[in-house]
Amino acid sequence: MPETLTIEPTPDQLAAVKYNEDGLVAAIVQEEGTGQVLMMAWMNAATLAQSLAEGRTVFWSRSRQEVWRKGDTSGDRQFIREACYDCDGDTLLFVVEQEGNGACHTGERSCFYRAFG
Repeated sequence: MPETLTIEPTPDQLAAVKYNEDGLVAAIVQEEGTGQVLMMAWMNAATLAQSLAEGRTVFWSRSRQEVWRKGDTSGDRQFIREACYDCDGDTLLFVVEQEGNGACHTGERSCFYRAFG
């Protein structure tokens, strides 16, 4: 199993995160080493705190209205190596070690496997 890292943000860093009217913030997940964007999902304050404390990605499912930890069902877990927030504070970026087949529920490595044109 990959090493689990704990990230300890300061209160000011957490306060810089801006959530939308539903209490959510966009979270982009990028693969360590390749730089490939694997997926985008949503987090609330609780799942962000949980992700940073556990060192694994934890999201909020808008369709199911529940917390979901990436890989608990599929085994395709994501171990956080770096966590950042953008200049506006309204988008998060997680650099992860991707375990298993990939990030997409379709079985693809990345959710961004379809190109226009």
